Amino acid sequence: MHTSTSARTAPAVASANRFQWRVVDIVVAAVLGVAIGLVFWGWNTVGGLWFVAMDGLTPGLGGLAVGIWLIGGVVGGLIIRKPGAALLVEVIAAVVSALIGNVWGPLTIVSGLAQGIGAELIFLAFLYLRFSLPVAMLAGVGAGVGAWVNELFVGSSPNIAKTVEFNLIYLGSLIVSGALLAGLVGWLLVRALAATGALSRFAVGRDARRDV
Repeated sequence: MHTSTSARTAPAVASANRFQWRVVDIVVAAVLGVAIGLVFWGWNTVGGLWFVAMDGLTPGLGGLAVGIWLIGGVVGGLIIRKPGAALLVEVIAAVVSALIGNVWGPLTIVSGLAQGIGAELIFLAFLYLRFSLPVAMLAGVGAGVGAWVNELFVGSSPNIAKTVEFNLIYLGSLIVSGALLAGLVGWLLVRALAATGALSRFAVGRDARRDV
């Protein structure tokens, strides 16, 4: 009877432990956040110019350039695979970008919160059990939708005051950019890191070794 009870409770204990944050998870989340924050800082110039150029062609198409700013949540969720990881990494990256300096200032952190929540909700929808390419792309889309909702109400010129056509085009552009630049690129980046052995302490690293 004792053995039977232990057998039943073992999976539940293992599942609970899987969601507990380890010290290595916290450290890696911080490192990822800082590194991606530096990427954000670099993209502020390149992506900003692309955004302006696309918006000049058709207002709202600038969203095609936003995906790289959404990548933190995707990468954090794919690597750490714990509740809150996507949100934490995206917010840390946003804080780093804001501290280094950009034209949006503290509003960058608000954007990071919205984008991180969008990605986090996708991983939650799959109960933090699936981390395939489609899930990564959906997380990028979720981050893009989070950005869209945030920009409806936040900023010097909230998008809610703009036309329905603009907002629909912008939403579509964010969805495409989130799926490709955040989801696909983020997934490929994580796979490349895992292949080097740098993520051996994480499930994604063990998955990479099995694939070899």
